[in-house]
Amino acid sequence: QVQLVESGGGLVQAGGSLRLSCANSGRTFSRYGMGWFRQAPGKEREFVAAINWSSGYTWHADSVKGRFTISRDTAKNTMYLQMNSLQSEDTAVYYCAVNPNVLQLFRRDAYEYWGQGTQVTVSS
Repeated sequence: QVQLVESGGGLVQAGGSLRLSCANSGRTFSRYGMGWFRQAPGKEREFVAAINWSSGYTWHADSVKGRFTISRDTAKNTMYLQMNSLQSEDTAVYYCAVNPNVLQLFRRDAYEYWGQGTQVTVSS
């Protein structure tokens, strides 16, 4: 069973930074990817960033490129999202997820396991 626990959300002023963490305390896979998605009120859940767990290769949505950085610590089975230069448009619940097939990492429906989400609020 995969168990994902996010942490690190909170309230921050525009221009500030936060670092989200996602710890996987359950099973892993031989090849898999992990990703961050976010959902703002009244909007669909959207892709933010993803990482190939074995190679470390990363992808970021255009809206966060240059501001957010996804990374992982394989020894701790933990993924991170460093968020800098936060803007009010970044306000959302952020979810981490596991894709056991390392395919289509941009697609929400390619992910099978999800955390409970952590709220990020950016005040302007």
